[in-house]
Amino acid sequence: MSGWLVWAILSAGFAALTAIFAKIGVEGVNSDYATFLRTIVVVVTLGFLVFATGKAQSLSSLSPRTLVFLVLSGLATGASWLCYFRALKLGQAGQVAPVDKLSVVFVAVIAAAVLGEKYSATGWAGIGLISLGAVLVAVG
Repeated sequence: MSGWLVWAILSAGFAALTAIFAKIGVEGVNSDYATFLRTIVVVVTLGFLVFATGKAQSLSSLSPRTLVFLVLSGLATGASWLCYFRALKLGQAGQVAPVDKLSVVFVAVIAAAVLGEKYSATGWAGIGLISLGAVLVAVG
């Protein structure tokens, strides 16, 4: 199994746990505050990991382009988390998570349009099935 696939499967597993733990965790608390607390845990954990493994870099070693896109990615992540926790507060985890995974479809479309990534007819069919599956789970 390719290295990226192992990490992607682990990511999917942890994302599933995120939905379940978050759904339980947002009971009785404002979803924005819950997102804030979660973010603190992420920052502390990743900070420890980066420094403990000696992988920290000085900001001056990064190009301005890299910094801009990492900041934009961070802002998009924060917005995504705020929306996700709000959706979990209001809806069922089993409906929210599949709709959230429409991000797979959005990534494919944006990557094709902006990054010039190519997909086969089978790939596009899979992207269509992901869309259909997310909608069916959300409304079913």
